[in-house]
Amino acid sequence: MHRSASTGRLSAWLLLCMQFVLYLIIFSPSQSPRFLGRRQSLIEDARKEREAAAVAAEASECTDTLVFEEKDGKAIINLLFSLKGNKPSMLSRTLKVFETFEAKIQHLETRPAKKVSGSTADLEYFVRCEVHRSDLSTLMSSIRRVSEDVRSTREDKVHWFPSKISELDRCHHLVTKFDPDLDLDHPGFSDLEYRKRRKLIADIAFCYRQREVYSTLKSLYPTHACKEHLQAFQLLETYCGYSENNIPQLQDVSTFLKERTGFQLRPVAGLLSARDFLASLAFRVFQCTQYIRHASSPMHSPEPDCCHELLGHVPMLADKTFAQFSQDIGLASLGATDEEIEKLSTLYWFTVEFGLCKQDGEVKAYGAGLLSSYGELLHSLSDEPEVRPFDPDDAAIQPYQDQNYQSVYFVSESFTDAKEKLRNYAARIKRPFAVRYDPYTVSIEVLDSPGRIQNSLDQLRDELQTLTNALRILS
Repeated sequence: MHRSASTGRLSAWLLLCMQFVLYLIIFSPSQSPRFLGRRQSLIEDARKEREAAAVAAEASECTDTLVFEEKDGKAIINLLFSLKGNKPSMLSRTLKVFETFEAKIQHLETRPAKKVSGSTADLEYFVRCEVHRSDLSTLMSSIRRVSEDVRSTREDKVHWFPSKISELDRCHHLVTKFDPDLDLDHPGFSDLEYRKRRKLIADIAFCYRQREVYSTLKSLYPTHACKEHLQAFQLLETYCGYSENNIPQLQDVSTFLKERTGFQLRPVAGLLSARDFLASLAFRVFQCTQYIRHASSPMHSPEPDCCHELLGHVPMLADKTFAQFSQDIGLASLGATDEEIEKLSTLYWFTVEFGLCKQDGEVKAYGAGLLSSYGELLHSLSDEPEVRPFDPDDAAIQPYQDQNYQSVYFVSESFTDAKEKLRNYAARIKRPFAVRYDPYTVSIEVLDSPGRIQNSLDQLRDELQTLTNALRILS
């Protein structure tokens, strides 16, 4: 009886404590930081993707040897071999060996042979198969008797990437790291009306806040924005309805960009993964959010919103050199490792989002994160932060701030200089191929053989001939 009463009092006390903690979480007064909540960034998304992939790889990897991966008593092996005497009939004999040992062939392909001493083979065969671990040694011995130049290989796993613009429909991996319906730190979490309006993309809220954000930021542009942004902004006011009292339509803005630089806007349902977002840039497609920042923080948004896209990104994408710079980041991401995706996302952060440049002896802002945030635009061009010359190797590993303004910014000598430095950086990314964007078919050419490279050179020769003829006419 006594023990039961004590237990009841203890349970009641624990319940009271839990209710008190819950009360503190929900109703405790918030601090007043320079802006509320975490800033959404591609870098953090890329980092989480890389870490998740590393965990998955570690879980599936049961051995350090390069010959096979072992799981449940079975080995998965990658083999390369050529046929003795280069006779097609020898292929059936080799495959018969796999059948004898009940090896499950997962992949089989032919490749141009790498010539080795004494070999006359034109082709070699790559086989990935699963076989019982106890049969592995005997299987290898049997294959060597009927084939030659047998060797194991550790095939690099290249992430899938879109090769046609229509395949961007598959680049829809949403990231819900910072969402007003899920994240307690989001300024709109406790505002049910805001969450309802956001889901419906309410025009009333958009009109009101567009006017305040538009006029305030526009007042800073003449002294703080780069000339490319200023020129494009004037054109957007003339041709796309940019003004304090009008809502620019996505299709009108997209058509404007298409005519200027070939970029187009694509509405996105939420925050994409870093890999999918960067892959879209390779096709000159910018994934554009549709929702508006919360009314309590009109001069800053911790996540990309339509003010960020329309006032920050769109004017810069109307410049040809900057558009090429953005596409180059996207092309460098295709098939890249998770580690390189994180570095490219960091590069994107310190250039396209928070980049500075030199113009006429002064430092100006070109990053969309600066041009759409009144407070950070002022901060970036003050004496407070550290400003370094743009170096892709340095910027790719620079820690970034998502809780406050950046403490470090990178300044480029020009967009052309930044583009060349980025291309030199991208050329060192290890991939078993190169890529080229074909604007005629709006597709990605994978340059992984001499024949494909030759075809691309033939196209370039035709274009150079046209330019040569034009020079001759002018002279």
